[in-house]
Amino acid sequence: MMIQPPASTESPATTPPAERKAWSIPGALAAVLGLVALSFGIGLLVDGYTSSSGKGGAAASWGWLLLVAGWLLLSGLVSVVAGEARALQMFGRYQGTVRDSGLMFVNPLTKRRKVSVKLRNHETAVAKVNDADGNPIEIAAVVVWQVQDTAKALYAVDDYPQFVAFQAETAVRHIASSYPYTSHREGELSLRENADEITARLSAELADRVAPAGVTISESRLTRLSYAPEIAQAMLRQQQANAVVGARQRIVEGAVGMVELALQRLEEKGVVELDEERKAAMVSNLLVVLCSEQATQQVVNTGSLYQ
Repeated sequence: MMIQPPASTESPATTPPAERKAWSIPGALAAVLGLVALSFGIGLLVDGYTSSSGKGGAAASWGWLLLVAGWLLLSGLVSVVAGEARALQMFGRYQGTVRDSGLMFVNPLTKRRKVSVKLRNHETAVAKVNDADGNPIEIAAVVVWQVQDTAKALYAVDDYPQFVAFQAETAVRHIASSYPYTSHREGELSLRENADEITARLSAELADRVAPAGVTISESRLTRLSYAPEIAQAMLRQQQANAVVGARQRIVEGAVGMVELALQRLEEKGVVELDEERKAAMVSNLLVVLCSEQATQQVVNTGSLYQ
């Protein structure tokens, strides 16, 4: 006899609705009709309660109806500013979004939630992270984002600005730990030398993270990138040493080329014939003169070629 497992009593997670256009019409006519209805309604109520004839009750009833109609017409008016939208909700259900700017008339029984669809900037706090080489660095970035789907922004996450802020900080930390501060091999991406490529990957990763909230990423840029204070001096000395080594290498390469050119020109012009030993001495002297950081003093030989 097989025992069936008990059925789960948990309901599946509801999928957040996608944005759709809500029913709305220009609200100028509704505003005029609402004011007229309120005016006539008040007049009928006053006439009904002050009239001594038998038609006073009917007038009062019509007055109350006009007051209710005018109140519904005026309560259905909503002013939508450019760069904002109104998400309509009735009895807990999403009814649609109004994006047309101006005075609009919507279902008066709906609750209107304002959502800004303008571009926004968010600058992350300075975070201390270990890069791919394990060196502690300080990094911060600014993210330009915009709400694309108002329904997901309101109903998919609890607080979409805070959601974007948390995801931006997480993405910045992940990118910083995935690449070294400076590259050590040819073709390797680094945070300092490849800022454009790094920010493009940061934007792509962040876009994937905030997509469930109906948010799009327009741009992201690193606003701070430096070594942590505890290793900044050591890394500065390392960079200075690399710069000195590179400069020395260039000097030696240039000096060798000049010596080679001098020997070649002397041989072509036939100015002097040097044996291998004298060539080596000449090369040594020229390299000392060309590679020395201090000015050299000339020595005039008044003897023979070899003394």
